[in-house]
Amino acid sequence: MAKRKSRALVIIPTYNEAENIARLIPKILEQDRSFEVLVVDDNSPDGTGTAVKKIMKRNAKVHLIERPEKMGLGTAYVTGFRYALKEGFDFMFEMDADFSHSPSALKTLYAQAQQCDLVIGSRYVSGVNVVNWPMRRLFLSYSANLYTRMVTGMPVKDATSGFKCYRRKVLENIDLAAIRSNGYAFQIETNFLAWKRGFRVCETPIVFVDRRAGVSKMSRNIVSEAAWMVWKLKIRSVLDGK
Repeated sequence: MAKRKSRALVIIPTYNEAENIARLIPKILEQDRSFEVLVVDDNSPDGTGTAVKKIMKRNAKVHLIERPEKMGLGTAYVTGFRYALKEGFDFMFEMDADFSHSPSALKTLYAQAQQCDLVIGSRYVSGVNVVNWPMRRLFLSYSANLYTRMVTGMPVKDATSGFKCYRRKVLENIDLAAIRSNGYAFQIETNFLAWKRGFRVCETPIVFVDRRAGVSKMSRNIVSEAAWMVWKLKIRSVLDGK
């Protein structure tokens, strides 16, 4: 019997990304024949959902979940993960909609995921690979990752990266219903949970380029949530004896 070909789903949360999404989806699909795309849109007033629906009429590999309001990055990914598990996908990617994550790098993450359980597209594993960020934001991001490593002990240099590939078994072994975090904190929490469960977490270098169009979703609350999350994870780990 012939072995079933693996299926991979690229999950993209969106809010007001109409300028980017119509150009991004074709770029993703041309990277590998096994790739499909799921957009989780939070009722974008700029017509992001409508743009995706137009592509869906021409391509069955494009999927859309529309949510009634802006509900946050973490819940968008959890929604996407549940969809992927239900529909039988073997690999699940996280990716931004704004071209800060290069579609061509998906192939590198996918190749490494054949040996690793969670692959993180890392800005800091081979120096600092960030383009067009102001020095203040770069310092904040780099320091946050150093802080995360020091507090949690997790051997990951870019724990806040949103460019990742999970093998199915990782998400099957994480209690998705218990995840409440968003933004950077969501990335830190999911990496930590995978690492603590003994899955092999790997980093591969990427070049992160600041968004070409649209508006950044960064806020003070996102940064604050991440700062507290590392201590919550540390305390929880100590209490669990792990």
